[in-house]
Amino acid sequence: MALPEIKRVLLKLSGEVLMGEQEYGIDPAYVARLAEEVKAAQETGLEVCLVIGGGNIFRGVAGAARGLDRTTGDYMGMLATVMNALAMQNALEQQGVPTRVQSAIPMSSVCEPYIRRRAERHLEKGRIVIFAAGTGNPFFTTDTGAALRAAEMNCDALLKGTSVDGVYDSDPKHNPEAKRFETIAYDQVLSANLKVMDATAVALCRENDIPIVVFSIREKGNVATVLAGEGTQTIVQKEA
Repeated sequence: MALPEIKRVLLKLSGEVLMGEQEYGIDPAYVARLAEEVKAAQETGLEVCLVIGGGNIFRGVAGAARGLDRTTGDYMGMLATVMNALAMQNALEQQGVPTRVQSAIPMSSVCEPYIRRRAERHLEKGRIVIFAAGTGNPFFTTDTGAALRAAEMNCDALLKGTSVDGVYDSDPKHNPEAKRFETIAYDQVLSANLKVMDATAVALCRENDIPIVVFSIREKGNVATVLAGEGTQTIVQKEA
């Protein structure tokens, strides 16, 4: 199923994809490959913004499970997303793509603070904007941060690039018989507790009628393929 005509998209990447084949951290070669995909998407005429998770460096929830205070752990996770955003900015600018990083936690020495009107202007000038540090608040995931920024920036779609090629009725990594959905309604995702994005993010997209496109970012060229309405993907929208 093809997406409706879109002009502006938010691409949400899990931090784990920046690891490449490593077990931890950032693989510069893999980040450069991802930057090529983002550049190719922008060259189709789209305005593109990004949110990148921090799970390749630190997860607040995992830290809390090991005894770390949850609020402290979440702030550490937000700092990890800033590191990933700077790595992606560097990779994009090495390919000649002007890019700005805006952080929900002010850190003026390394990036801009998040200012919606400034971000709008960057996009209008053909720059890519990477939103870092989630919502700036603990107890919210980067998925929710992505949904919030997509709503604030009036994005036509939220693309979630993961390690699986869509939404399944159970975990395809553990159940070879898992069924993949071509399309699925927001309400079905929420009622069945399908692990697409966290419930707050899905509800926010539902309220603002922002389709969520889930696809595998590990397949080279898949961003452009998905934007063209081709390839393997699942679209989460009002009506399946």
